[in-house]
Amino acid sequence: MDTRSLCRMVNLLLCFMEALGAASNDDGWSMKVQAEVRAMEGYPVVLPCSFTHPHHTLHSSLQVVWRLGHGQGSTVLYHCSSPTGARTCQPGPQQDQRYRLEGNPREHDLSLRINSAALQDNGRYYCRVEIPGHAHASYEDKMGTRLRVEAAPRILGLSVEGSEEAGYRAQCRVQGSPLPDVQWLGPDELMEGSNISPLSQESLGQHHTTSQLRDILPGQQYTCSASNPLGKDQATLYMLPPRQVQVSGEAPPLLLLLSLSLGFKVLLLLGMVVWLPQGGGPAWLRCWFK
Repeated sequence: MDTRSLCRMVNLLLCFMEALGAASNDDGWSMKVQAEVRAMEGYPVVLPCSFTHPHHTLHSSLQVVWRLGHGQGSTVLYHCSSPTGARTCQPGPQQDQRYRLEGNPREHDLSLRINSAALQDNGRYYCRVEIPGHAHASYEDKMGTRLRVEAAPRILGLSVEGSEEAGYRAQCRVQGSPLPDVQWLGPDELMEGSNISPLSQESLGQHHTTSQLRDILPGQQYTCSASNPLGKDQATLYMLPPRQVQVSGEAPPLLLLLSLSLGFKVLLLLGMVVWLPQGGGPAWLRCWFK
């Protein structure tokens, strides 16, 4: 194949691709979103979304919908309506106040603001705009925006399980994103080896993990340390030694002391009862016993 024929084929291919692209945009709709947005736990975050449409004016009513997830399993997080001629888009009375529009739909801006982002907000978000009363007058971005919420490590719980016969083990539950690295520190040094094992990791989002330390000893102190690029958290437990067993038949010292004190008071009271009727003691005390 000569150079001229090759160039002709390339030109035909380019024309075909251009025609295909024009056909896909024949409806005049387009939407621009950000592929990924990162946020810090506890801080607000904005998901950008803007659109163009074939109608040169937007005097008619419109609706805006934001979803978490796609398809049948999606969740509607935000929905608002803007009547004809209105400049704002009003959400319904049951709208979660964590979500609100950062942009103005009348200016082709559907950006969503999420207040106090949480790890549970991780996921893919989709924005949609609809113009009721017009055939095919709606558009939704198919790729969506991936929201990644990051958080410093936080130890949710530190506990001890087991028995003296089977052995004791400590468990440390940790939360964070990226998923924290968990280490155990003994009384004097960092603990490593087969005694340490991850019990579980949350499959959805991978934000929680549980680490287990086996064969811990009574009377010792153990520290769970969790870290990721955003910070570090620690928690310490002290394994109490087992209580000393009393010798059979031997009363505890405190109980013995209480018994002696009570016995002395009983004897003293009996002596007074015998002595007073025989004329002993002061007159006021004898009168009280009569």
